[in-house]
Amino acid sequence: MHRIVFALSIIVVLASCSARKKASTSISNSQARKNNEQIQKEHKAAISDYPTYTADQYIQRFKTIAVQEMNTYGIPASVTLAQGLLESGNGNGDLARIANNHFGIKCTADWKGKSYYKDDDLVNDCFRVYDHPEDSFRDHSNFLKRKRYAPLFELDKNDYVGWANGLKAAGYATNPKYPQMIIGVIQKYHLDQYDRPEGEIQKIKREDRVLAQINNNMGKVAKDSIINVTPADKSYTIKTGDTLYNISKRFGLTVDELKALNNMGDNNIKLGQKLVVVK
Repeated sequence: MHRIVFALSIIVVLASCSARKKASTSISNSQARKNNEQIQKEHKAAISDYPTYTADQYIQRFKTIAVQEMNTYGIPASVTLAQGLLESGNGNGDLARIANNHFGIKCTADWKGKSYYKDDDLVNDCFRVYDHPEDSFRDHSNFLKRKRYAPLFELDKNDYVGWANGLKAAGYATNPKYPQMIIGVIQKYHLDQYDRPEGEIQKIKREDRVLAQINNNMGKVAKDSIINVTPADKSYTIKTGDTLYNISKRFGLTVDELKALNNMGDNNIKLGQKLVVVK
């Protein structure tokens, strides 16, 4: 069993080069450390009770939520479980244990939740923190509801081969062997047993619903990432998880413009600090 965990840990490293948006490095090491210590403190009880999963135990623990997401959106449960296993190292990685983040989803300009910082593509990359692991599975589904993944939702919800290849084609991962990795995990653990076919009418209704949501999301990206209402005092007060990058995006500025407005010589910010955000 230890060999299985070790092998999956190696695969996680290979799988981590997904197309999730990169975060900024505009937070200092001390700020990242303090933020992470606060998250660990808040999740102390859950972390201390967190089990060490084998692959089979992980599957049994999360198969129900994977099936629920499949029935709601059409993403094969086998694909969701395989991605979770790969990205989280059977659920034993730091992001899963501390941040309930099983898919390595990073912060984006519209992320309003808490953050956890970890070196990945960049130093101190910003990852999303969830209250419960099930929230991570739901956010994974929501993450895929965007234009470039739209054709995948027209596949049958038990077509895990089509989904594995489609994720790579849509840019989800840069590793050329990503489809084979997903398919290999699915077949190794027989994850396709959790996939279910759907009737033609069911499929049409599900496609119409999900594709309509994707179209709505396409129109909301700019609204979510940029605040349209100018603050009364033209300033913004820094909160936990904020970075110069996220703040600049929120107010339609570049990081350099934000720093110039506030006469900043470096990227250091602190909780409670007020920044001018209007030119």
